[in-house]
Order: sequence, then structure tokens, then C-alpha cells
Amino acid sequence: MNAKSLLFVGAFTFASLGIASAKSYDITLNAPAMAGATELKPGEYKLKVEGSQAVFTDTENAKSVSVPVKVETGDKKFNYTSVESSNQDGMDQIKAIELGGSNTRLALGQ
Repeated sequence: MNAKSLLFVGAFTFASLGIASAKSYDITLNAPAMAGATELKPGEYKLKVEGSQAVFTDTENAKSVSVPVKVETGDKKFNYTSVESSNQDGMDQIKAIELGGSNTRLALGQ
């Protein structure tokens, strides 16, 4: 195996580790909600953070949408994943999501 091949295999292995370690979080929306400028229908979603984007994947049809977020670090670990929202003009607006098992908070629409 030449040095170029070894470098490629090493880079591929390293990239695979990053993908495998990407954690997803389960959230359930009981009513339609706005995540930034995107409307999410009621249902169950897998949430992943990719840089400054939150990726919501509908578990029913596997459709994904990305929403810009501000990633914040809290003082303590959150025990469970929770969605903070407010109702504006009859529609829930997601303000923040605290990611369970971490001290990460995602701020939306700010």
C-alpha cells in the first residue's frame, strides 16, 4: 500500500467516525410549529445539529429540513430534550431546544 492510499484510508476512517458519532435527538410536536421560517407539521422528528443548522427529519416520511440556529452552551447538562415555544397568531413558534444529555441549547429565530 503506497502512502497516498494509506492517507486516503486514514481520512475516510476519520470522516466515518465523525458521521457515526453525530447524535440525533427525538422530538415530538403535538401541533404545527414554525422553526425559523419553516413550518413543521405535527409528528415525530429526529433532530441533528450540523454546524449552525438544525436538521429536522420527519420519522414518518424521512423528509428533512434545515433551519439556522445559534448554538449556545448552558451551565448545566439538560436531563431531557425539550422544546421551548410561544404561540403567536395561532401558530407555535419554536424559540429554543435544549438537547438532553448535553449542555447545548439551540436558539431559533434570534
